[in-house]
Amino acid sequence: MPLLDTEKALAQSRKFGVKPIPVLRPLGWLARGWHDMWRCPGASLAHGLAMALAGSLIVLLARHHFWLLAGAFSGFLLVAPILATGLYVISRDLELGRTPSLHTVLHTWWPRDGRLVVFGVLLAFAGTGWVMTSASLITGFSGHAIREPIDFVRHVVLNEDSHLFEAWLALGALLAAPPDLDAVWPANYPSSETLRSQGWNPLPQGPLPFRSIVAGSTNDHLASLPAVTRMAEGWGAELLNLGDVGHLNPAAGFGHWQQAEALILELDR
Repeated sequence: MPLLDTEKALAQSRKFGVKPIPVLRPLGWLARGWHDMWRCPGASLAHGLAMALAGSLIVLLARHHFWLLAGAFSGFLLVAPILATGLYVISRDLELGRTPSLHTVLHTWWPRDGRLVVFGVLLAFAGTGWVMTSASLITGFSGHAIREPIDFVRHVVLNEDSHLFEAWLALGALLAAPPDLDAVWPANYPSSETLRSQGWNPLPQGPLPFRSIVAGSTNDHLASLPAVTRMAEGWGAELLNLGDVGHLNPAAGFGHWQQAEALILELDR
């Protein structure tokens, strides 16, 4: 059954490709947004002013409270795409030949069923939960008081005697098709000696300080399944054999790998 699920996921992922865009295309998007702002300056500037005031209020209230500031910014990053929906609606109405106004933005923010607002609130709660978990981890294992951003940088990020920062960033890891850096790779890949001279080799061998899953392949040209098995055992990770899926990258036919989402959820349990 797992093999059938893997084959189904592989077939579905091959339907999606990575669409290349010119390097300067984002600048074109910004230019269009600027043009839309001046076509509807009142609602656009009011929307931007509200966001700027909210950000200033966050800094004013939380600048001397590190974890409150971290929580506020984390919540803002999660909710920011939702906050920008008012601008999306303005551009949409302009594209359709309508005349948007501030009422258009407010109506978007509070439709009849309020789903957008509820979704934003739930995202904010999710960010708060993550920050509370982070605060517990950092304050419990750092051995120092973390009260200011500089304390976090000095005692967590730059602490050479601790891997707490790496553990905080991960809290769980999905390692897909890790390469065997000691193997002989095809001609278009760097040699083991080159990898070693540039600091890539050897890989860490000890148990990881967080739960992890290693996904391996039976026909990966960069690592045999026995080599991947040894790496998983050394890291204390669970091993998942995906079958004949190559190196599990776009060149092997993978675009959006749906099974990865399920595995990441598994790490969160």
